[in-house]
Amino acid sequence: MIELYTPSTIEAAAQQHWEKNQVFAAIEKAGQPKYYCLSMFPYPSGKLHMGHVRNYTIGDVLSRFHALNGFNVMQPMGWDAFGLPAENAAMKNSVAPAEWTYSNIEYMKTQLKSLGLAVDWNREIATCKPDYYRWEQWLFTRLFEKGVIYKKSGTVNWDPVDQTVLANEQVVDGRGWRSGAVVEKREIPMYYFKITDYAEQLLQDLDQLDGWPEQVKTMQRNWIGKSRGMDVVFPYADGTESLTVYTTRPDTLMGATYVAVAAEHPLATSAAVGNADLQAFIAECKSGSVAEVDMATMEKKGMDSGHKVRHPLTGDLLPVWVANYVLMNYGTGAVMAVPAHDERDFAFAHKYNLPIKAVIETPAGRDVAEPWQDAYGEHGVLFNSGEFDGLNFEQAYDAMAAKLSAQNAGAPKTQYRLRDWGISRQRYWGCPIPIIHCDACGDVPVPEQDLPVVLPEDVIPDGAGSPLARMPEFYETICPKCGAAAKRETDTMDTFVESSWYYARYASPKCETGLVDKAASDHWLPVDQYIGGIEHAILHLLYARFFHKLMRDEGLVSGDEPFKKLLTQGMVVCETFYREMDNGGKDWINFADVEIERDAKGKMISAVSKADGLPVMVAGVEKMSKSKNNGVDPQELIELYGADTARLFMMFASPPEQSLEWSDAGAEGAHRFLKRFWKLAFDHVSSGVVAKYTAGEISKEQKALRFALHTAIAKISDDYSRRQQFNTVIAAVMELLNMYSGMLNKGQLADGAGKAIAQEVLEAAALMLSPIVPHICEAIWTALVPETGLLKQSWPVVDTTALVQDEIEMMIQVNGKLRGSIRVAKDTPKEQIEALALAHEHVQKFIEGTPKKIIVVPGRLVSIVV
Repeated sequence: MIELYTPSTIEAAAQQHWEKNQVFAAIEKAGQPKYYCLSMFPYPSGKLHMGHVRNYTIGDVLSRFHALNGFNVMQPMGWDAFGLPAENAAMKNSVAPAEWTYSNIEYMKTQLKSLGLAVDWNREIATCKPDYYRWEQWLFTRLFEKGVIYKKSGTVNWDPVDQTVLANEQVVDGRGWRSGAVVEKREIPMYYFKITDYAEQLLQDLDQLDGWPEQVKTMQRNWIGKSRGMDVVFPYADGTESLTVYTTRPDTLMGATYVAVAAEHPLATSAAVGNADLQAFIAECKSGSVAEVDMATMEKKGMDSGHKVRHPLTGDLLPVWVANYVLMNYGTGAVMAVPAHDERDFAFAHKYNLPIKAVIETPAGRDVAEPWQDAYGEHGVLFNSGEFDGLNFEQAYDAMAAKLSAQNAGAPKTQYRLRDWGISRQRYWGCPIPIIHCDACGDVPVPEQDLPVVLPEDVIPDGAGSPLARMPEFYETICPKCGAAAKRETDTMDTFVESSWYYARYASPKCETGLVDKAASDHWLPVDQYIGGIEHAILHLLYARFFHKLMRDEGLVSGDEPFKKLLTQGMVVCETFYREMDNGGKDWINFADVEIERDAKGKMISAVSKADGLPVMVAGVEKMSKSKNNGVDPQELIELYGADTARLFMMFASPPEQSLEWSDAGAEGAHRFLKRFWKLAFDHVSSGVVAKYTAGEISKEQKALRFALHTAIAKISDDYSRRQQFNTVIAAVMELLNMYSGMLNKGQLADGAGKAIAQEVLEAAALMLSPIVPHICEAIWTALVPETGLLKQSWPVVDTTALVQDEIEMMIQVNGKLRGSIRVAKDTPKEQIEALALAHEHVQKFIEGTPKKIIVVPGRLVSIVV
């Protein structure tokens, strides 16, 4: 064992040993409990960031801990490799997305390996490779034939410059995030997954997920949005047709004063014939975003269609307005407006001087006035509602249902906010949709023997729509049904599709006979621990749960859910600094280039640039990002201090689910601790390693150290497994080594028994820290116990005899406040304990005369009442 801690040498040797011996290769082993630990796979952006380091270290810690506890562990890694960023990079650098992606994968793989992750790289997948997406296409064709996937026209955000559909988050102030073009609403044909057929299952099965954060389950419940309501039919005034609306508040039906429809609604279309103003307004509505969040905050605008409908219960005629806040693809594209009890309708009615009729007495009373109060929309007792006056919500619901049903004017209905998942993207770098369009046969799935439909990888996109649509060599084909000339689909799939089933492919990544090998998937699935950011709480996790149910129904996997436990790690954040530029923008300055002065409490007093000594502005603590120039390059940290330092700091700075604030001082402190641990081990090994302590006479101080050791083992085991709080693991080992070091300095471990106990402590410390800092622990273990290998060991077991104390510490309270403590033999009589407590110098300050009462709680506490 070398004297100086040299991370570069130690870590390279450990990683070479692990790779050479394929230590982390996962093999299906009968009779051994399995542990499938999965961190959300990265997008190959080109460089690791600290968020990656934290995410994958958390997974690695859990994997290594379970391996030491006898589990057969699988921890795979792969690449979420399709997507628009690769196209943008390709256009910027004039390189094919495939070349950019594969180059980034190789670089990032090297970076990940430098962290020492216990990953089975034999299972590596990349979603952009045909051997992966072949099976996605195969499943698509099966689901299309069953009707689970279908085609229809849908309203989307359309960028007229980039010629592509934009996700809601890619629309910024009504413009395309990349082109800056004004976004249009457009009806285009798209393929949809019928996820709504699984809405109730997705909702109900959340109750199975005891290992998921309640916050995530609540977010999914809200997204699915099950609501109990009623369809209400409003006949057209001329009696020719009727308008159906869905409402969750049928108790407010008597307060409806108008009806609003979406710009795309057939009624709006017919009303616009010959009406130039309405046509212009409809065009304006179609140019806006289709995002719900934008609809909620935009200015409410409308125009009277000129049509009227009849109230189903009162017979009153209500005007029908075309309104920009009504979405065609939600419900029926029409809403009944009750301005007195809906904030959105209230604002609209005020703007256009429409009637406001209150019909529910709420905590805010019967009068509705500006400003709007949330209480106006609460449940209450009906008034101004004719025969329904005096009813509460439940009573009114039942009465309205009976009345409407009797008149064929409506009926109760359960509805979901969840909408079918449109997966068509007019982009190049994605999985081709395996459909052939034939004039005679319609949409024909590509036959299984012709899969995969391979995406050409030598294309450099130019931003003007998908290049596939301009490549006859790709889209020209033959109909597999009739043999006539046909056209291949040029849209590609939403990249959420690839990430919805990758966890299952890891079970058998090289399977060439199916999407998964059933025996392998039954062995490894479900994932025991899934780790990723809270930002994926809804879409990715919901889609993955949906896909698992699809695969289950196809007989590919078992069980209802893909992930047993979910850990959502917090962000890595850091202080940000900037200077104002002449054009009003901000020049962001990395914290490494800023000199900071703090007061005794750590509060920042001043911040100046190291370059010129002049002040910089402090913008606060924010998530590490390139845009704010507040990131730390993990590779630089690893080269400076080693991967173990990076891992230790990440696990020590905060619990996994909380945000972690970066600190140079914290990283330096982590490195100092590892150097100290190395020196303690080196000093012990230099004096000659011995067998660890098992039995024999030892001193009182040595007993205390063994008590601390085995108490720590019990606590740390719980911290790793149940609590998943790794910062307290590190703190407990630090505390143990502090005690060990103090006893060394006092010569209390110099005899034979003491050296055996020192060996026991250092072996246990190496094992307990190894999930977090595996390289240094591997090297220390090899020096402590030559020719064995740390990864072949078992987790340390608590020696219950070490927890039997000859002496115990008892706290002393006076009138309920802690005033001191005493150490006594465990069999000390009660009277003697009372006397020792009363004689304690700190306790005597708070006692005058004879105490009223003394209560001794055996082994714990002396309570004195004066």
